[in-house]
Amino acid sequence: MQITKNPLSTEKSIRLMESQNMLIFEVDKSATKDAIKKDLEDFFKVKIRTVRTRIGPDAKKRAYVKFSRDTPAIDVATKLGLI
Repeated sequence: MQITKNPLSTEKSIRLMESQNMLIFEVDKSATKDAIKKDLEDFFKVKIRTVRTRIGPDAKKRAYVKFSRDTPAIDVATKLGLI
């Protein structure tokens, strides 16, 4: 099962990246916070502080991932090609 589907590159996600060291990912609807955290930590070799999730009105689940202080979200966004 693929947990993380794709990162979101919206105005809000760019603002969160700059102000709170956070990125937003679209994830599988059945994915848990722990599974999302482990998947992203293993894939990017980074440390994640918190993962919050929400299901939007479009029935898509999004994970708000806050990275640790020693991992700038902008570095991860650059690897993904968002910036």
